[in-house]
Amino acid sequence: MNSILKIGHRGAAGYIAENTLASFEKALELQVDGIELDVHLSLDKEIMVIHDETLDRTTYEKGYVTNFTSSQLQQLGIPTLIEVLTFINRQCFINIELKGIGTAKPVVELIEHCVLSKNWHYKDFLVSSFDWKMLEEVLWLNPKIRIGVLTEESIEGAWAFAKKINAHSIHPDYRLLSKENVVLMQEKGFEVFPWTVNFKEDIQKIKSLHVNGIISDFPDKI
Repeated sequence: MNSILKIGHRGAAGYIAENTLASFEKALELQVDGIELDVHLSLDKEIMVIHDETLDRTTYEKGYVTNFTSSQLQQLGIPTLIEVLTFINRQCFINIELKGIGTAKPVVELIEHCVLSKNWHYKDFLVSSFDWKMLEEVLWLNPKIRIGVLTEESIEGAWAFAKKINAHSIHPDYRLLSKENVVLMQEKGFEVFPWTVNFKEDIQKIKSLHVNGIISDFPDKI
């Protein structure tokens, strides 16, 4: 069994404000194998790295991300996805979680640009979402892009869908996992990346299930 991949959740969100360049820098310092981040579109259709659809929780501003231009959002410390990719520069793989409506196509186009012009490879990217329609769109636009199926409800539903779209991985809430269903998913050919595993005893338990990777706010604890 290969060692379990360490995937920093929104960078290293347990240490530094989530989805910021500083948080991604910290994750790299902690020698992560991958970084998970979230995207929404700005008013001028730039791909912005932020989890919530509003600014209220993570900035001093209020309102919907889609009502602000990319430069306004950057002034609030929210980076664009291209900025983040340039910063990370292939030091680890990037798990892009599609959050905002309409993010599938521009994310696919940006990945294609990185592969064609910036020396990245398709294996440097993984696109995940709870919105499975967006994952179908990614598959339709470019079947070379690796897909991760997020679920917080049903392992069975996720792996049936993962099979249908030929996904690379399944990303369940770690509380859904058992020895049996991890083996089942892996036997079907899927990697298993549970989220967000932060406490020592949970990390030990999930590691004992021999998952392929763990998404954590504290990736150094894995």
